[in-house]
Amino acid sequence: MDRAAAFFDLDRTLLRRSSALALAGSFRERGVIGRGQLAKAAAWQLLFVARGAGAETVRKASEEGLMILKGFRVDELRELVADAMEPVLKPLVYSEPLHLVQRHRERGEPVYIVSATLQEIVDELARELDFDGALGSTCEIVDGVYTGRALRPCHGAGKAAAVRELGEREGIDLTRSTAYSDSHTDLPFLEAVGRPVAVNPDRELRRIAAERAWPVLEFTDLAYPAPVRTLRPALLGIPLVLGAGAAVWAARSGRATRRAA
Repeated sequence: MDRAAAFFDLDRTLLRRSSALALAGSFRERGVIGRGQLAKAAAWQLLFVARGAGAETVRKASEEGLMILKGFRVDELRELVADAMEPVLKPLVYSEPLHLVQRHRERGEPVYIVSATLQEIVDELARELDFDGALGSTCEIVDGVYTGRALRPCHGAGKAAAVRELGEREGIDLTRSTAYSDSHTDLPFLEAVGRPVAVNPDRELRRIAAERAWPVLEFTDLAYPAPVRTLRPALLGIPLVLGAGAAVWAARSGRATRRAA
C-alpha cells in the first residue's frame, strides 16, 4: 500500500528567511552579483514585503534569475553552499519543523524539502538536516557549468507537478500526505496533498486557510541559535536569484522602466 509523506517549503517555512538572501554575502564575495543588482533588488524586496508577490511575478523572477548562474561551475556552487552551511544557513532553521519531521518519521513517512530554490542548494540542506530528499528548480548544466537556462522551475504549478511526479515514482499516497508552506503562491502545492498546513502564512494564505479550515502553525524558535554572519548594509533585505530570482528580475525591470521613460 502506498505510504504517506511530508513536504516542507523552504523559505519562511523551514528557514526563518530566504535561503538566497542568506547566501547574498557569499555570492557577492565570489563576484556572482554586483552592487547595482543588490540595490535594485533591495527596493524590490521592500515592495514584496509590503504587498506580497503574485504567482506570475514569482515565475518571471525565478526563471529570469537563473541567468545569473550562466558560466558558474556547479562544483563552485556546492562548495559555496557547504562553506555557508554552519555560519549562515543552519542558524536560520526553525526548530518546530524539525520536531514535525521527527513525528512524520515515527509514522514511517519520508520527509522532503520542496522549494523554488536551486536543486543543488536544497540538496545540500536536505543532507545536512537529514531529510529523505529535496525538490528544487533545475538549471541546464553543460560540462559542469550552468548555462542559465531553466529546465524545471519548482514554483506554483511546477512545484505541485514535481510533488506528483515524486509521489508516483516513490509510491506515495498524496491524499494521505502533508504539505507545509507560508505563501499563497504555493496554493497548487498545498492542494496537491490531502493535508495542507499553513505556516507563518501571508495575508492571502491565512484567509484561504480560514475559509478551508486548514491548520495554521506559527514557527518562531530557532534550532541552531548561533550568530549569523553580519552583512554589509547594501546586502540587507535582498532575496537573491536562487530563491525567487528577484535580484536579476528587479535589475532588468529597472532598466526597462528607464528606457520606457
